[in-house]
Amino acid sequence: MLKTWAVVPTRLPLVRRRCHACGADLFRASGKFRVNANHKLLDAWLLALCTGCGATVKLTLFERTNVRFIPPTLLDRLHANDAALIFELLQDSQIQHKNHIALDWADAWRLDTGGSDHLNREVIDISVHFAARIPVRPVRLIADGCDLSRGEVERLITEGKLVSAIRLTGKVSGDFTFTLKRPVP
Repeated sequence: MLKTWAVVPTRLPLVRRRCHACGADLFRASGKFRVNANHKLLDAWLLALCTGCGATVKLTLFERTNVRFIPPTLLDRLHANDAALIFELLQDSQIQHKNHIALDWADAWRLDTGGSDHLNREVIDISVHFAARIPVRPVRLIADGCDLSRGEVERLITEGKLVSAIRLTGKVSGDFTFTLKRPVP
């Protein structure tokens, strides 16, 4: 029987970018957008605050864009400071590239396993679903979800008792499945 785990965000990730005022390297989204109009051209930014000194930085969403090319629903969401839109835009790789930022997901997600009743089986089939693109090491997820140490998980991979279609070393941010074969205690 296939069991499903979920990796879900618990808050907005922090933004990695160097602060010009104090030199800190983390910002948090303020929850506010700024939209500026120059005749029929619009600029929009997401405001972020330095975690060290509180300085504000503007993360560019679009610049000098003709108002007719911007969907009215997007403008409404920008004016309403829509929190879901902030989450969507922070994960947009084009916006990250344009602003030279990266996301810091430390302590911003949790693993929902649906209970531990599956852990006493000899063969465990697990499907891991990501609610957002959160880069996590599969070894850490499996260790946390199966109540094992990371060393034990790495040993099981080496012995061929923990298998997956993806490489279990490194980081992943997309859905995957794995099978764990172990003797029942």
